[in-house]
Amino acid sequence: MSGYHVINSRARRLDTPAKATGRAVFVDDISKPGMLHGALLQSPLAHARILSIDTSAAERLPGVKCVVTAKEAGLTPYGVSPARYDETLFCHDKVRYVGDEIAAVAAIDLETAEKAVALIKVAYEELPAVFTVEDAMAEGAPQLHEKYPGNICAEVHQEFGDVAAAFKACDLIKTTTVKNKRQDGGFIEPQGCLAEVDHAGNLTLTSSTQVPHYVQRTVAMVLGLDVGKVRVIKPYVGAGFGIKAAANPMELACCLLAIKTGKPVKMNYTRAQVFMYGRARHGFTHKMSIGVKKDGTLMALEHEAYLDGGAYSSFGIATVYYSGSLLGGPYKLPNMKYDGYRIYNNKPACGAQRGHGAVIARAAFEQQLDMIAEELGIDPVEIRQKNMMKTGDTTCNDLNMSSFGMAECLDAVTSGSAWKSKKGKLPPGKGIGLACGFFVSGAGFPIYRSDTYHGTVMVKLTEDGGTVLVYTASAEIGQGSDTTFAMIVAEALGVPLECVRLASGDTDMGVDLGAYSSRQTLMTGHAAKEAAEDVKRQVVEILADELNLPIEAIDIKNGHIVFDRDDVDFSQMRTRYIKEHRGWSDNPDSGPLTFKEASRIAYLAKGSIVGTGKYKPQFLGGKYKGAAVGTSPAYGCSAQVVEVDVDLETGQVTIEKVTDAHDCGKAINRTSVEGQMEGSVSMGIGEAMHEEVKFDDKGHIINNDLAEYKMVTALDMPPVEAIVVETNEPNGPFGAKEVGEGAIMPTIPAVLNAVYDATGVRIYELPLTPQRIFEALQQKNAQKG
Repeated sequence: MSGYHVINSRARRLDTPAKATGRAVFVDDISKPGMLHGALLQSPLAHARILSIDTSAAERLPGVKCVVTAKEAGLTPYGVSPARYDETLFCHDKVRYVGDEIAAVAAIDLETAEKAVALIKVAYEELPAVFTVEDAMAEGAPQLHEKYPGNICAEVHQEFGDVAAAFKACDLIKTTTVKNKRQDGGFIEPQGCLAEVDHAGNLTLTSSTQVPHYVQRTVAMVLGLDVGKVRVIKPYVGAGFGIKAAANPMELACCLLAIKTGKPVKMNYTRAQVFMYGRARHGFTHKMSIGVKKDGTLMALEHEAYLDGGAYSSFGIATVYYSGSLLGGPYKLPNMKYDGYRIYNNKPACGAQRGHGAVIARAAFEQQLDMIAEELGIDPVEIRQKNMMKTGDTTCNDLNMSSFGMAECLDAVTSGSAWKSKKGKLPPGKGIGLACGFFVSGAGFPIYRSDTYHGTVMVKLTEDGGTVLVYTASAEIGQGSDTTFAMIVAEALGVPLECVRLASGDTDMGVDLGAYSSRQTLMTGHAAKEAAEDVKRQVVEILADELNLPIEAIDIKNGHIVFDRDDVDFSQMRTRYIKEHRGWSDNPDSGPLTFKEASRIAYLAKGSIVGTGKYKPQFLGGKYKGAAVGTSPAYGCSAQVVEVDVDLETGQVTIEKVTDAHDCGKAINRTSVEGQMEGSVSMGIGEAMHEEVKFDDKGHIINNDLAEYKMVTALDMPPVEAIVVETNEPNGPFGAKEVGEGAIMPTIPAVLNAVYDATGVRIYELPLTPQRIFEALQQKNAQKG
């Protein structure tokens, strides 16, 4: 028995009935009386100077109510990080990628709005464009932003310890270069929004966002509004994976059109526009050198990374830091040097996607670790066990492992996959591979410099007694956070889960930084627990006063009031409750005092019972430049074993089984934890095997739909054995920490290592297409010949 009544169980998600019956309301399901429809004019050129914009024909079109450009929107810069606010709502001087926003139209219907967009005349002076990191960094290359010479959006130079000295003491130094391609988030629901302004000038934006709070602040800043006049509501959202973790131009344009017309305005991205907006996984080039002693002890890492950033910064500053900082673990690594460069070019901006910044760096590291183990004659499990960090360890760049079940994860997957009986004993074409990884449980600092709480939660008891209302501005985007918080509140308060009703995703409900960096369970969960404990304290205090008992003699468990002795007379209290509910058929006449009775008595004594909770981390990490990125209150960790079958004639890979273990601290909802693990594996397999956003030589995306952009489907998924490892994180609510992103870290390198085990060839460029494997096999055979 776990000792818990609600958490650490398998609860049905709160949103299951609405989604299963089709009653869940997404942005595109919403319609308002008198609603207008908006459309965007986006650049057809990758790089050009804007000479003039003529909107007169569009304005004359019957049914058009408003046309806006930079003239109406202003030129307030915005972005994700204040250190790189490099976007304006509409382009005013030049466009920097195919899809850059120039104007927006509101009309009586979408067809009219799109016709009006086509009537806007823009005169361009086309400029030379660059589409690769190499071309953008070349001498004399066209510059995208005057403020950032050399097209370097951001660069990072860090060293911990003395790498050069450590390398001199090494018996083996291995160097490899690994490349991936930029990817799309592939969420099922394109971004959409609806904006409206009331007669008092209050703006309400309903948007499919991961971050209502950040969108609220950006809208207010860009449009010159008081933050208190802007409300952002997040309805049901069809996933985000990081791409919806910032304000987008459509949201801003929609708000501006609503303000200008005084009418509700609705806008949606098409699937092609989702690809044009971008903000998903960067393309990376990682050059990595790892030095070890002959017994496999890790001594030093030297790492250089180049990020294909696209036209604007987005999350790029954080991404370039994450690419280096999260290599400090999960192994004991005393010396580490990192040089990272995020480069602008004339493609859509890249941003944050599941496992932000760390996924391909981890793939390079774990693949290289296997290569080192082979050269030293050490089992891949053994070299990892030898160097594994444990609870209480701190990385060379000051990341503290306050709980760390990495060794337990490794044991779980090797046992669950029968590693010892398979490794080195499989026939040609069959392979087994292993990898580990870890990730943050919430970014230690907000995106903008502030001492703000990262999350606030309010818990209120209904005045008639028995129902617990939870209000949070957090963002449920399909990951199950609403259910998690309801379970935490129920457990902390001592009531069954069915007593809890929860509302979320509304900036009027408080402050919450949103769903990104795997922060919600730990951070908003803390605030939810504190709010529930606040309510419990108030109820218990009133009961203690009414019954003349010490506070510590009373508790609430599983919906009943528990006393530390059996002779407590609460009959008068019950009589009062029944008098308050004459005619009710469920009034208790015997048994223990219920929470329903107690909460009504508390209201009669004090009025509405409201508890509040809040959370922000204590100081985390070091004081060096860039220390704010990578620091977290806790770190989740995981290990995976992948088994593959490779057709040695064609290079076709079939993934036959994945054994996955993840340390989530304490599983609040075990089913959700397993679901997040399986989802991470699915996404990791897609990125390893299939995914690549492709461009023509003019910067147009040529596979901008879900038919040509290849992702894993249910038919491609292998059996996944998800093993939940629990270590009781001291900084998490009830010991919980992340699972949403860390579980993707081992997937790609485990696949790569399994393919090598099956074929004897290493692949250093993703995706892992049959052609790449076939060509590597041909080269290997030619060398043998």
